Amino acid sequence: MSQNFRQILPGSTIGVLGSGQLGRMFAIAARRMGYRVHTFSPESDTPTGQVADVEINASYQDLDAVREFARGVSVVTFEFENVPAITAQTAAEFAPVRPDGMVLHTTQHRLREKTFLAAHGLPVTPFKKIQNLTDLQTGLKEMGCPAVLKTAGYGYDGKGQIRIASPEEAEPAFGSVPQQEMVLETFVDFQCEVSVVGARGLRGNFAHWGVIENSHRNHILDVSVAPANIPEGVASQAVEITRTVLEKLDVTGLLCVEFFLTRSGDLLINELAPRPHNSGHLTFDACVTSQFEQQLRAVCGLPLGSTEMLRPAAMANLLGMLWQGGEPNWAAACALPGVKLHLYGKLAPKPGRKMGHLTALAETAAKASQLVRAARAALVDGR
Repeated sequence: MSQNFRQILPGSTIGVLGSGQLGRMFAIAARRMGYRVHTFSPESDTPTGQVADVEINASYQDLDAVREFARGVSVVTFEFENVPAITAQTAAEFAPVRPDGMVLHTTQHRLREKTFLAAHGLPVTPFKKIQNLTDLQTGLKEMGCPAVLKTAGYGYDGKGQIRIASPEEAEPAFGSVPQQEMVLETFVDFQCEVSVVGARGLRGNFAHWGVIENSHRNHILDVSVAPANIPEGVASQAVEITRTVLEKLDVTGLLCVEFFLTRSGDLLINELAPRPHNSGHLTFDACVTSQFEQQLRAVCGLPLGSTEMLRPAAMANLLGMLWQGGEPNWAAACALPGVKLHLYGKLAPKPGRKMGHLTALAETAAKASQLVRAARAALVDGR
């Protein structure tokens, strides 16, 4: 077996760049299968670090520390995409990085990402590169209003986005964001938002968990439901687009494709995430193989696991605002049959901070959605 296809077996050490809740759930899956986990990030006592064997605290720009980290692991993966590309490149001097650093380079920058998708004929929201106010004013004339102005780099959970309702709002909108490269996108009047989390192994094998339907509040994912309530043909198309994206990017590991489903029934790619995704958290409880175990299998060259969904499921995020009236009533939520509680070990609740999530399993997706919302409400109402 060539070095590129060498399996990394249980007992080996996996390196994770990043130390949030995605890394925590990945580390739980890895530890369960007998792997050791080292996490690298600037913070200490992190969600991942609380579960990992070793927590390394250093700047992503400290390349000597990155080299030392990479020397001690068999493979490196990501738990979030805002790791500098040079960090991934440096780690790759000593251990394979999966997905490859070029995947990270493309997907962490909206303009590079959208240009890549458009170049490969994939359905993407219409966009225009913005470097100055004149570009923005010209773009609004060409694309019309409303439109959305986004920073090109380092955006998530709605950060770095401004909706422009009329041409008169162009100048104040442009002046309200730090001067950097930006992207102007057509505002999409969608009927719903959906996502597909896909996995691709070392030999190009592909797996997915079907289409997940997502609702947001204040630009942050609020509730995810699976399977999505969309036509079968649209679901099949979303899966095939996801497969194509993973193939064109040559991903080894996980990647989530977020879509808008327009009112005319068309799919448009909104964003890519080269890692486990918030909408896929429900796979931890609802599927034979979770997205986190699948990430481990993919980056280690193991066979991909079954993605069979055992029961329809829904996931509700728990944000810091839930703590404003005191400690949530965990017993009230846990008293509901079919509800699972996941807390991330974050040190302090803050508004908008993802502190944990609830998963609910039921006979139908609709019932799961109702149950998970009721469970979250019980955290406050039962206090």
